[in-house]
Amino acid sequence: MNKQPIGMFDSGVGGLTVFSEVIKCLPNEDIIYLGDTKNFPYGSKSKEAIIELSKKCVDFLISKNVKLIIIACGTATSQSLEELRKIYNIPIIGIIEPTIEYLKKKDVKNVGIIATQGTIKSNSWENNIKKSMKNVNVYNKACSLLAPMAEEGWVNNDVAYYTIKEYMKDFNNIDTLILGCTHYPLFKDLIKEELGENVDIVNTGEKLAKYLKKYLTKNNIENVNKEPKYNLYLTDTECNFINVANKLIQNNKIEKISKVNF
Repeated sequence: MNKQPIGMFDSGVGGLTVFSEVIKCLPNEDIIYLGDTKNFPYGSKSKEAIIELSKKCVDFLISKNVKLIIIACGTATSQSLEELRKIYNIPIIGIIEPTIEYLKKKDVKNVGIIATQGTIKSNSWENNIKKSMKNVNVYNKACSLLAPMAEEGWVNNDVAYYTIKEYMKDFNNIDTLILGCTHYPLFKDLIKEELGENVDIVNTGEKLAKYLKKYLTKNNIENVNKEPKYNLYLTDTECNFINVANKLIQNNKIEKISKVNF
């Protein structure tokens, strides 16, 4: 057993889709969440910039005595995870590895990936999938408008509907679609409406949460806290984060939302 909290970071509100899955799967864990809202979006930044921002996030979470760190961000996972693991001794888990572990158990042939421009440009998803699985066709598409729309709370209006319709028109023959940015599960219903029931829409936060549960159990570092605490930190509070957060985490106790300066 380990009573230290789990650390988690993202560039904004998208990581709360991971947060919400983790607290469902691991209801006894304390969590410290850092939203780097001041530097949103990560998706359009250089790899070097994302690594530096990710290091600052990791340093902050380590200062809060976390036992491990979740990169609840597709862009930061694809661009900085490998480098972070070289620098820090603390366990760091991103969204790609748990998702591929899930895919390996399925009979997938044609996989679509939607993510930010930076993630798609890195080819991390495609490279990791093809390294682990043979005879899989991968179709990538950058959907740069979706993360900013999610930050505004535009996830089920006409703008969202027509944007999703435009982005999904190229995915005609896929059996699986990976939501490679943690903002994108907020659009899952609209995506499902476009692609139909036969396409498996993969919420990476859900796969990460299940992976994390096994990891904690295997390493005997799970918590049994009956009243977990959730502390949220933002690098800029002048944003729509709190409104979206309240919708995503309605029935769970947020201990506090504080501002932190890097």
